[in-house]
Amino acid sequence: MPDEQGHPEITEMDLGTVLAALADPLRRQVVTTLIGEPDGTERTCASFELGVSKSSLTYHFRVLREAGLVTQIDYGNSRKVRLRRKDLEARFPGMLGLLANETQARREPRPQ
Repeated sequence: MPDEQGHPEITEMDLGTVLAALADPLRRQVVTTLIGEPDGTERTCASFELGVSKSSLTYHFRVLREAGLVTQIDYGNSRKVRLRRKDLEARFPGMLGLLANETQARREPRPQ
């Protein structure tokens, strides 16, 4: 059963739900950005500069949270997000590596 903020337990993380959350390019950008950060990094939602309205930003982070990809932490009037790296590696081994590799492949120039 998810906690009071909507974070699912590791055993409740569903591959279909995780993949559906990652299907959106903006949400995948958030996750791949966090993969590139040191473990435990917390960032504000606005720091990702996704170029969407505040209500859309709230929606995208709710989807990520409910899928189990991120943890959201409230600090009074500020909310930060952190990748659930250890939980994701335990539940879906290798998935974060695939996402990191996809991001790296997009950055490298393709041979002509």
